[in-house]
Amino acid sequence: MTTRLTPLDAAFYASETSSAPMHIGSLAIVENAHGALTYDKLVDIVNSRLCLVPRYRQKVREVPLGLGRPVWVDDKDFDITYHIRRSALPTPGSDEQLYELVARLSSRQLDRTLPLWEMYLVEGLEGGRCAIFTKSHSALVDGDESLEIGHVILDSNETPREIADDLWTPGHQPNDATLALQAVADIVSRPGDGIEMVRQTASDIGARVGGTVAAIGKFAAGLHSPPGVAPPSPLNAAISRNRLFDVAKTDLEDYRRIRQQFGCSINDAILAVVTGALRTWLQTRGEPIAAYSSIRAYVPMSVYVGDAGATTANIAGSELSSFLIDLPVGEPNQVIRLSHISHATEAHKRNTRSVTARTLVRLSGFAPASLHAMSVRAASRYGQRMFNLLITNAPGPQIPMYIAGARMLEMYPVSPLLKNQALSIGLTSYDGKVYYGLNADRETMSDVDLMTTLLYESMEGLLNACA
Repeated sequence: MTTRLTPLDAAFYASETSSAPMHIGSLAIVENAHGALTYDKLVDIVNSRLCLVPRYRQKVREVPLGLGRPVWVDDKDFDITYHIRRSALPTPGSDEQLYELVARLSSRQLDRTLPLWEMYLVEGLEGGRCAIFTKSHSALVDGDESLEIGHVILDSNETPREIADDLWTPGHQPNDATLALQAVADIVSRPGDGIEMVRQTASDIGARVGGTVAAIGKFAAGLHSPPGVAPPSPLNAAISRNRLFDVAKTDLEDYRRIRQQFGCSINDAILAVVTGALRTWLQTRGEPIAAYSSIRAYVPMSVYVGDAGATTANIAGSELSSFLIDLPVGEPNQVIRLSHISHATEAHKRNTRSVTARTLVRLSGFAPASLHAMSVRAASRYGQRMFNLLITNAPGPQIPMYIAGARMLEMYPVSPLLKNQALSIGLTSYDGKVYYGLNADRETMSDVDLMTTLLYESMEGLLNACA
């Protein structure tokens, strides 16, 4: 049996280019001094959990003559060892070498003739650690019916939970004639699909998905109309096919201190830290900054239980919200910047409605990768000129998590770059920390390492203001 890609999935699939691969990435760093996590164990645990994410054994088949949207079909030759790969850093591998490897892997498109995901076990990291880098196509993960693979391979105990044996066998493989006849029948029964196919001839994904808001409406409900074109910014330029990746690691307790001192939310504090870093970064580039200069960010996800930083492993009942916000980089005073951001987010809360996240945590209670995937999908609702920067923010549990008995130490999101966007910033909170993953275009934003340094400085400035 085949399943047709949704209009939004089809738009992501069709819009991908070599300079803008549309996959969601995640980097987990794991304590492995005693060798608990081997390649064979990783293959075994992923294989045992694939029944929870069945689309990871399906590939995309295009319909002849473009008569309909592509379909998902089972991969009759599915080989898990192709999708799970081994890599090694020269011992002792440094974090910087790992980030360079992640940047190279993020730059490569997935093989479109096979299921659209890859996972890498990276060995040789100093300090008895290893890493797992996963990338899944945005068409594959919708955060609702199809979750990200990292969502299901984690456990809250060293002993992996038992999953019923999977007796999967591939379904029937339709031929081209069958696919074409099914597409024609769908058009006859649902004429709107034919109209949608015409829409998909546009070159901009924002235009393509303009008629598919209903597909993501439950995740981005209540958004206002776009307030116009975003201000000019060096963050927006034609991008290359090569990437840079860097990270920052901060303490969740520091954001709680800022929240308590200034009466803001944790999310406001995070946005204020990012704004301070962006302001200084613009100054280092000699960019003119006026008193009312801003950078418009799209922040699709803001999820914190009671705004206490997801203090439990289960975030059921928390809320998802999406909004555009003008970050006040022209304001020199960090406390006033925070106040501006807090007022803007309060106005958003009053005028929009949020959606509960229960479906996202029904398996393991660890939802960040799926939430980041939803963020990118929600951001595609707007055209490329409507915002300067995508910031995804998703919580994880505040207890240790394990992969095949090995403790996960850190978790960094790797959000894709949208068209003409030189930087994306992803954040995940986990076990008392907030982890930043910065994915950047290697040519346009070669100084992404400076941005991570400035994030630390911005955080220090806000904490000094607390004192």
